[in-house]
Amino acid sequence: MIVPHRQTLWLVGLALGCVASALGVVYSSHICREYYATLQSLESQRWAAQEDYSRLLLQESTLASPHRVLSIATEQLGMRVPGMGADRVVVQ
Repeated sequence: MIVPHRQTLWLVGLALGCVASALGVVYSSHICREYYATLQSLESQRWAAQEDYSRLLLQESTLASPHRVLSIATEQLGMRVPGMGADRVVVQ
């Protein structure tokens, strides 16, 4: 059976369209997977940064505790709490 020329062109065109569509799906899937891998990496970095921030907040609260500040002020710097009679009022 002989296929007319016009039908052959249609079949070739449809075949090329299907191949192009399949390649487009493969390419878009590949790009989507690359973006998802990048997203996973960025989320991992965000979690690590959040952990570092939490540790720094804990360290800051430990270093700034009133008991520690008072201890350093009295032992290392020789400071003392002023007595009741040491207060002075300055009037201008």
